[in-house]
Amino acid sequence: MKLWQKDTLSLKEVETFTVGKDREMDMYLAAFDVIGSLAHIEMLESVGLLTKDELSQLQKELKSIYFQVKKGEFKLQDDVEDIHSQIELLLTQKLGDIGKKIHSARSRNDQVLVDIKLFLRNELEGLTKTIHSFFDLLQTQSEKYKDHLLPGYTHLQLAMPSSFGLWFGAYAESLVDDTITLKGAYSVINKNPLGSAAGYGSSFPINRRLTTTLLGFEDLNYNVVYAQMGRGKAERIVAQSLANVADTLSKLSMDACLYLNQNFGFISFPAELTTGSSIMPHKKNPDVFELIRSHCNRIKALPNEIMMMTANLPSGYHRDLQLLKEHLFPAFSILKDCIEMAGLMLSNVEIKKDILADEKYKYLFTVDEVNKLVMQGIPFRDAYKIVGQKVEGGSYSPPPLGEVERGLHEGSIGNLCTEEIKKQMQQVVTSFPFDRVNAAINKLLEN
Repeated sequence: MKLWQKDTLSLKEVETFTVGKDREMDMYLAAFDVIGSLAHIEMLESVGLLTKDELSQLQKELKSIYFQVKKGEFKLQDDVEDIHSQIELLLTQKLGDIGKKIHSARSRNDQVLVDIKLFLRNELEGLTKTIHSFFDLLQTQSEKYKDHLLPGYTHLQLAMPSSFGLWFGAYAESLVDDTITLKGAYSVINKNPLGSAAGYGSSFPINRRLTTTLLGFEDLNYNVVYAQMGRGKAERIVAQSLANVADTLSKLSMDACLYLNQNFGFISFPAELTTGSSIMPHKKNPDVFELIRSHCNRIKALPNEIMMMTANLPSGYHRDLQLLKEHLFPAFSILKDCIEMAGLMLSNVEIKKDILADEKYKYLFTVDEVNKLVMQGIPFRDAYKIVGQKVEGGSYSPPPLGEVERGLHEGSIGNLCTEEIKKQMQQVVTSFPFDRVNAAINKLLEN
């Protein structure tokens, strides 16, 4: 069954090619197609295109389908084209002609658009909550290990003293900015395209503001042409926000791989969290972090993939857009899995003590030595030269670790500003309208 079918049958090869993986991707959208339809039929009844009795019957059957989806009992029949056709078929089998009325005043174009936006909005909420939990872990570890020093590097060369407090805390704060970009993507997604039909509106007396309220959207995509143009753009913006999170995780994973390396030896993990070698009995490989790094690097490529797939498209709908789902939809679960695995690893990390007592790290303290001379009144350039000559002449010796000066300015080793960073994250997370959106959706689904 195809909603667009007239009399001519499609060549089987054409149908197979054009459908591609879309049926598989449709299963991501099943619950959201029902939700969008519930709002649509309530609006249809309000403008006289359905009777109250027809609305009641449709609502009952749609809610039944929704709960089948949530229980994993919903199937897409082999001879049915897509999720929209399947749901309409089920309604028609149960209710006869009443089921056919559900498609009045909308196109598959705006139906898919609203499904995608509802799906992306839901996934962004889940991802934000996963990130927030990981952020809390990083902050906990930052405070726990704030007195454990480790080398800081620039150009992968020894630079200045750092600490595990700074290391964990840096990635926590990075997630704050990443979450800000998720909020930006959420704001773009949280606009209602329903009612734009095929991209040119409808001659029916529809009420687009009503469906906006019913679905918990912040506002409308007002211009019906732009509502369709927003497909592709919205996915790209979401993909960029995912890529920002992935970039943070990828960098953290690279650090972890280096720090576990025997030549660094800063951290270790329980044997059950690492893997071994088939021939080298001593190996403890950081496979989890290596796979996180690779998964996240692939997600970082997503915005460019979507950009290229939508390059040079004029306004209006084009089938090219169908393929975006295959790239974007699975990325959410992959990214959430990566965050959760990173959390498992870092909650069990073992930190080596007294790392900087090793002779090879003695030059980490040259800047502190220069600063001491400056505090005594010596101009910085002269102080730099004095210490540099000691290093070159082999007469430099670092201070005892117990006498190392720790900065007290905001964000330094001695003043991590953990609470301030926590407040930033809380401010971002509470700016999402999750409660209001979920209340609207729950109201639609009430029995």
